[in-house]
Amino acid sequence: MFRIETGVDNDRRDLLRRRLRDTNTAASAVLRALRGTSGERERPLHVWALDETGSLAGGLVGHTWTTWLHVTYLWVDEPHRGTGLGSHLLAQAERIAREDRGCLNSRLETWDFQAPDFYKKRGYEVVCEIPDYPPGITEYTLTKRLRRFSPSGGTPSGGV
Repeated sequence: MFRIETGVDNDRRDLLRRRLRDTNTAASAVLRALRGTSGERERPLHVWALDETGSLAGGLVGHTWTTWLHVTYLWVDEPHRGTGLGSHLLAQAERIAREDRGCLNSRLETWDFQAPDFYKKRGYEVVCEIPDYPPGITEYTLTKRLRRFSPSGGTPSGGV
């Protein structure tokens, strides 16, 4: 018999997360190899654009983990949309992830009414589509390769 409880319990959440991480690490050679390395932990990556008054004009919030950039939020204030600011913020985050953190790929999620075409024009490809998440809306997961490999030996060229 088990007693089932509901409710927020941060101590149990943390214990569960540690136990799941330990189970996953035991089951995966890749995750075992990451333990104790700089790639094991997520590192925040934020890029901000401020207008001439110092107000927030746009920004990108994400993180890097292993060899991936994960873009969580990208937003540009209405008066600055269509100016290329969103593209600049995304390119800057990709450059930092690629050049400073060794990332090979980027991923993000967006809804159908947000910006899937914006990301596709910047080299992202849809790898997952979830209809009705939430009801009436489709969520897309998109990815992009941040490094190209040269045909003469497979070394990274560093280009986007």
